[in-house]
Amino acid sequence: MFKQLPTKSYNWILIIGILLLMAEFVFSFGGTIIPAIICGFLVYISWKNFYTLWGKIVFWLSLIGLIFSILSLMAVRFLIIAAIVIFAMRYYDSTKRTDRIYPKLPDDEALNEPLSRVEPLFDHTVLDDQYTEETAYQWRDVNIHGLLGDKVIDLSNTVIPNDTAIISIRHGLGNIEIYVPYEVEVSIHHSAIFGNAHIFHESHEKLFNKSIFYQTADYDHATTRVKIVTSLFSGDIEVKRI
Repeated sequence: MFKQLPTKSYNWILIIGILLLMAEFVFSFGGTIIPAIICGFLVYISWKNFYTLWGKIVFWLSLIGLIFSILSLMAVRFLIIAAIVIFAMRYYDSTKRTDRIYPKLPDDEALNEPLSRVEPLFDHTVLDDQYTEETAYQWRDVNIHGLLGDKVIDLSNTVIPNDTAIISIRHGLGNIEIYVPYEVEVSIHHSAIFGNAHIFHESHEKLFNKSIFYQTADYDHATTRVKIVTSLFSGDIEVKRI
């Protein structure tokens, strides 16, 4: 449904949603935004202690509170109504169509182009910690996003190809740890709203809506290298040699 929506219309829906969110925060003294933030923080803390009884109780109570707080936001209600209206308009348009134009497809030989499916190293998760295997594993580029949890990637248990290995992580709350062998050149581009960054011997304390970029001396000329692109809402990143 949203794939057929023009980009301009999609952008306007997002802009109106953001304006409603700002209006609710300003004119309602936080409205349900502050309770949602508090419930989200409690979800994160209780998830880290989910093995305890109090962790389980607080997690489910705060998760229910988070869901109701989010659904109470004017911006979220607007997006739900917009989705319903778009769905109704698309359905009405589909019932009016009497003739369809079918595209001309390539011949069977072109359609049967051989492809090999490769299982990713990580899957997308919402609430979970993720680690690379402690035994030897085959390297595959990493491109993931998540909400809560820690991400640990150890490159010492794999063989980096004679190419650029990509690690791309977009995450909400949690920490990222990446261990890189000494013989591999590295490029690191990290952005965070809140958090700390420790890149080899360089440290950045209390980042606030900031981006940092580092690369080793021979990165541009190396055949075996790792490109790391990460973004965090709140959390720490550590990249170290191993």
